[in-house]
Amino acid sequence: MNITCIIIDDEKLARELLHEFLESFPKIEIISECEKGKDAVEAIDSMKPDLIFLDVQMPGMNGFEVLEKIEHDPYVIFTTAYDQYAIKAFEKNAVDYLLKPIDEERFTLAVNRALTRKKLEQNNIEELLKGLRGERKESYESHIFVQKSEKLFNLPVEEIIYLEASGDYTIITTKADQFVSSSGIGKLEEIMNPDMFIRVHRSTIINLNFLKEIERHFNGGMIVKMQNGKSFPVSRTYAKVIRKKVV
Repeated sequence: MNITCIIIDDEKLARELLHEFLESFPKIEIISECEKGKDAVEAIDSMKPDLIFLDVQMPGMNGFEVLEKIEHDPYVIFTTAYDQYAIKAFEKNAVDYLLKPIDEERFTLAVNRALTRKKLEQNNIEELLKGLRGERKESYESHIFVQKSEKLFNLPVEEIIYLEASGDYTIITTKADQFVSSSGIGKLEEIMNPDMFIRVHRSTIINLNFLKEIERHFNGGMIVKMQNGKSFPVSRTYAKVIRKKVV
């Protein structure tokens, strides 16, 4: 399993250090490096790397602005000297958040997390393709138990509007409440009826019964808009599922 990556940092020494650390990962190929956010957006969308190492503070456009601009959806490992952005980084579903000066052992852990996510996603895609070929379970869960405070709630699955990955956890949203599940989004996807729940992004599953509309962009991208006003981008990996439902 080969991985392509782009290093994005305005400091030359920081880029050189990442080059050095990545020598321990022969299956990861550095295909480009960028000093500015604007250049990073162009490189990411044109070269479509599997993984990016992204600094937060850069001239002209910071790392979070880069993520807002790109259409491609790579794995992201933040590399920064500022710890106050960590929560925001994980809200963007970052694989990891490394503080400078970067420790090599900590760097290795972050990269291995990215490799694990890549492997899990590949497995999920294979399961998705099996589903499209009709190899589906005959029955799916109608209720699940979710914890909040010290209580377990018996939640009808049909009340779930969408599920969002948050690190190793999953945030489950209904009309009335939100719950945090310790199960990963891939595990929860396995128990959901694919006629009702579809994955639109590696970090998002939506309930079609609460889907209001789909907005197409000029570049071929799509955004799904839910009845409660929430919107989610559709990654190219999962767009084929939605297109199959267009009549």
